[in-house]
Amino acid sequence: MAIFHLSTKYYGRYRRNIHRLFFRRPFPINTDIPFISFTFDDFPRSALLAGGGILGRAGLAGTYYASLGLMDKQAPVGTIFSLEDLKAVVAQGHELGCHTFAHCHSWETKPKAFERSVIANRLALKELLPEASFRTFSYPISPPRPRTKQKMAPHFVCCRGGGQTFNAGTADLNYLNSFFLERTNGNSQDAKDVIDQNQRGRGWLIFSTHDVCAEPSPFGCTPGFFEEIVQYAADSGARILPVLQAWEALRSRAERV
Repeated sequence: MAIFHLSTKYYGRYRRNIHRLFFRRPFPINTDIPFISFTFDDFPRSALLAGGGILGRAGLAGTYYASLGLMDKQAPVGTIFSLEDLKAVVAQGHELGCHTFAHCHSWETKPKAFERSVIANRLALKELLPEASFRTFSYPISPPRPRTKQKMAPHFVCCRGGGQTFNAGTADLNYLNSFFLERTNGNSQDAKDVIDQNQRGRGWLIFSTHDVCAEPSPFGCTPGFFEEIVQYAADSGARILPVLQAWEALRSRAERV
């Protein structure tokens, strides 16, 4: 039994880290001004109604990673977006990102099936919003298999995961780090600390969460907490942009060096 627990422990570590070793797409982050992006996975309605409202009042925009197969459904993070919400994201200047059509588990789904779900999401978006497109991606649920990571590269300019840190030096466009706000357990100082670290490191910090409501799921946060972090980020002097716009700005800086 002890051998089983030991092997399970190391297998978990393997799953969490193996993707970092293969199929990297190096991206130099060379900027005097730190960058911050706010992103929402699964795109529950509260992420737009509450989270988007907070960003909008600060004159900011975020990135909403949508699985169109979940549209109008109930999920652990609450009611998922409607068609009108998709239209509102575009109208309000936010970014729509891809999260696979069926919200596929990034490790347990075979790479070819995972890619088919990405393509299905793109085709569904074309039917619903012909003027919109997915340029960036977020891996659902877990880090990806290395081959899955490889297959995402031709579809997106960058792909986002987790990691609870920021991106600095040479980042991997096939797996950008992000910091999930819900993992602070409501301790805003943890999120503020990583903003300060990103400022000193002149990097790109991508915040992630799911629902934003008074009684959030284990995967979300309250509006008060989210607003506190947005305000601290704005006061830090960082340039705050959706993921695609941040990538474009950082790429432009890198090309000038």
